Formats: sequence, C-alpha cells, structure tokens
Amino acid sequence: MTATEPLPEPDPELDRLYADFAAGHMTPLWTQIGDLMPAAPTPRAVSHVWRWSSLFPLAARAGDLVPVGRGGERRAIALANPGLGGAPHVTPTLWAAVQYLGPKEVAPEHRHSQNAFRFVVEGEGVWTVVNGDPVAMRRGDLLLTPGWHFHGHHNETDHPMAWLDGLDIPFVHYTDAGFFEFGCDGVTDDSTPDVSRAERLWAHPGLRPLVGQGPKVNSPIAAYRWEHTDAALAAQLQLEDEGYPATTDPGHAAVRFTNPTTGGDIMPTIRAEFHRLRPGAHTRPRHDVGSNVFQVFEGSGTVHLGDVAWSVAKGDLIAVPSWVRWWLEADEPLDLFAFSDAPILERLHLARTHTPEGA
Repeated sequence: MTATEPLPEPDPELDRLYADFAAGHMTPLWTQIGDLMPAAPTPRAVSHVWRWSSLFPLAARAGDLVPVGRGGERRAIALANPGLGGAPHVTPTLWAAVQYLGPKEVAPEHRHSQNAFRFVVEGEGVWTVVNGDPVAMRRGDLLLTPGWHFHGHHNETDHPMAWLDGLDIPFVHYTDAGFFEFGCDGVTDDSTPDVSRAERLWAHPGLRPLVGQGPKVNSPIAAYRWEHTDAALAAQLQLEDEGYPATTDPGHAAVRFTNPTTGGDIMPTIRAEFHRLRPGAHTRPRHDVGSNVFQVFEGSGTVHLGDVAWSVAKGDLIAVPSWVRWWLEADEPLDLFAFSDAPILERLHLARTHTPEGA
C-alpha cells in the first residue's frame, strides 16, 4: 500500500484482526501514523500567560492557610498548562511554580533527582541552603539547585517572600527516573552570608579555580547575581550605540547563563537566558522545537504567540509550546528571564529553529 492509497475497506475479517490486536495489546501503525508522525510538531500544550497580579495574591492566601513542613514540603503553586489535562506542568517537559515563604519560616531540607532553579522577581531576606552552603536570594538573582543536592530555605525577615521555581519534573516523571529523600527537619546551616562559598570559589568572570578542574554536569556557581546580568545586558546595548552591534535584533540584548567548567548550559536539562528590549524594539518571529517559558522581570510589552498577542507586565509568566511562532515587542524597557528544555533536544539531535523569511 502506497502513501496515497486509502485504508482497507470495512470487512468482518479486518474487524476480527483489529480485535485480536487489541486483545494482544497491539496497535497497527497504519491507523495512527498521522498522529505518531505528524508533518510538524502538534503540541498538546497551549500558549498561555499567567498574571503576577493574580498569582501573588493567591500565594499570599496560601501563606495564611497552608503550613510549610514535612508532608507537603513546600508552599509552591504549580502552573498547569490548560492543554495538558490538569497535569501540574507548564509544558510537557518543564514545571514552574510560585513558591511563598512567610516571615521566619523554614522549608525543611530534602533532595530529589529533578534539577531545579529559583529566580527572584522581587524581594530578599531568604537564604536557600544547598548541600550545606547558605545562598542569599535577592531581586534578579538566578539560583541553582542541581539534582540530588540537599536544599532547604529559611526566611530571616518579618515579611514574606515569593519567587519562581523551575524544574524538569515532567521529563523526569515521564522517564521514570525520579528519586526523593528527606534531609534534616530544618536547614544544616542557618547563617546569612552575603556571598556563598560556591560563589567565592567560582563566580569570578573569566576565572576558574585550579581545583575541581574536570567538567561538571551542573554549574558549580550557586547564584548568578543580578548586578552581573544587568551589566552584561547594558554593555551589549551600549556597544550597539557605538556602532558595534552585539545582537542580531536592533535594540535587543540577550545573555545565556553558563556552566564555567564546560561553557554549556547550567544544568543538563534546563537552559536559562535573560533578554532586554529597548522601547519599540522587537525580536524576529521564530519557531523552536521544545518548550520555552518567560517571566517578565521589569517593564511591559507584548508577546506574540501564534495568532494571539498578549500584553504582559512585571511578574507575568508565559508558556511557549513547541513550534509555536513567537516574538517579543517592548512598549517600555522590557526585561525577561527565560528558561527552556533546549539541552535535552540538542543532546538528542531533535532541536530545530525556523525564522520565517522576511521576518
């Protein structure tokens, strides 16, 4: 049977054949090839925007009603993509949540196979303790909790704090690769240093210590501080003003957070970037295989997802499913944090990007 020939006509013998397939837990390819091998990705996840103006008040209500401790472990509210049937996943491979820690609260230590990061839109006063190393969390910081690292959090202030959690939970769950283990009921070190031990050793631009020289699967930098990210983005735009453009889109600066031991991504399953657009600037439309999630850090603008344009502002979270056409446009200076599953797709040689001609 060629690709243009129709499926077999209805026939009692064929019906019995299909019934025997079903009884033997088998499915014929010829009845499903369009679903299994589409001409282009047809994601179940849908484009969606979650408003910070709704997320934060809900997290605060949870702070009044839901304790933090053993059992639930974290007061984290996951974003459930409307296309994924109620699963607590922002995309098929990525998990995103708003975590809320009240005044003087402690989230007990545990560890899990899943890789995690935290990104802070606003606030400070919480320390995340990763394998016994206290790491201060402040506005604009990206903080890493690689898989199987013990971690807990303690809030030393009299006010609550909320942040974005990002993990590869759906991917690890799908591959049946997850493990979890409790740690101590508090944190192993409740001190409050301005700079973590990991940063003191590794977070010096262009320099690496002459210890631990082998490549590390995860970045050893515990926190990528906002002052460095901000300076790098500002420098790119300044170079553009001086006639030495450092980006492909005018008025658009972008950086990728990297593992200093490999030059690659911060973790094997998650890529993290930061984008800055000048007022009126826009990125070129593009399609990417894989999932992207953005959070507006500052400013306002428009995100175009397929044929729909969404106005976005500080704190809003944006899900971009695989192969959906997307581009960004700034109304005022617009800063966005982004994370994706690109390292998985690239390692499997499934990554693909398309920029429509003339865009």
